[in-house]
Amino acid sequence: MSNLTLTIACWGYDKVKPFLTGEVKIQGVDINLKKIWVQEIFRRMLGNKEFDASEMSFSAYINTLFTKDKPFIGIPVFLSRKFRLGYVFINRESSIRSPEDLKGKRVGIPEFRHTASVWIRGILEEKYGVPVESVTYVLGPMEREKSLNKYYIYVPQLDSTELYRNDIKIVRAPEGKVLSEMLAEKEIDALYHAQIPTTYYTTDKVKRLFDNYIEEDLKYFKEEGIFPIMHLLVIRRDIYEKNKWIAKALYDAFLKAKEIAYEELRVTGVNTYMHPWLEYEMEKITKLMGQDYWPYGVKANRKTIEKFIYYMYKQGLIPDKLGVEEIFAPETLDT
Repeated sequence: MSNLTLTIACWGYDKVKPFLTGEVKIQGVDINLKKIWVQEIFRRMLGNKEFDASEMSFSAYINTLFTKDKPFIGIPVFLSRKFRLGYVFINRESSIRSPEDLKGKRVGIPEFRHTASVWIRGILEEKYGVPVESVTYVLGPMEREKSLNKYYIYVPQLDSTELYRNDIKIVRAPEGKVLSEMLAEKEIDALYHAQIPTTYYTTDKVKRLFDNYIEEDLKYFKEEGIFPIMHLLVIRRDIYEKNKWIAKALYDAFLKAKEIAYEELRVTGVNTYMHPWLEYEMEKITKLMGQDYWPYGVKANRKTIEKFIYYMYKQGLIPDKLGVEEIFAPETLDT
């Protein structure tokens, strides 16, 4: 009996490298792993279901669970996580000095459903007293296509997400305008994004709201125990329904690959990665967050998942809160 071939698209993380080197294999499955920049993966998977399985924006996936066909099913493999308070940018000449000064301001975002923006809005409301409805959101592309490096993909803003609140103020950036330039030119007051705007580097007009953002991120982690999830692994539902064993097989394989990545991070005889003080950083991280600071599975991530669902519901992105077990393939639940 021939193996099942699965085409999986994700970014080239250290956590997936063992599939490329052949260190991790799945019995009965041949994996065709494609390294593609994340925004392009989302566009192609959401638009055309182009891959058998892929990395997926957490918020976009949650939204698909409220569609008629529910095209994907999640695996609790969290390929991207990132603390977010370092990604709130302001104009250096603005009157914004503290998070509360954001109230009444115009804030650029790529789309309201954007996972990074969901986390930023939720944390700013919950911890800093900035209600989601207290700002006007300006939707637009981050950069001009000609200015993008290969790790930016220009995606036209076609956000048609239905909102279940009528008090959220959303406008679109004028045609031909991009958010990074609008911030530098004070046409918007702030920017919430997953990436750093080019004008942060090319002008002296853009700065972070939180100069001490690592301290603020650590404060959130210490209070909540949450390391924000950005992306997870999903399988096309039609493929899952025909071969349900694949869900657990993929989960186990990605878990094994992550353990190999941990081992490489803990090597002390040589510098596996181009970081002169990696051992020092690893000691700090594991002391604060534990040895498995990037956990997969439902049990270790329940609070983080519940918080994100709460933020999406509170911000009007979904009509009802989902139970954690409703999000993932039953075969992968470790509750």
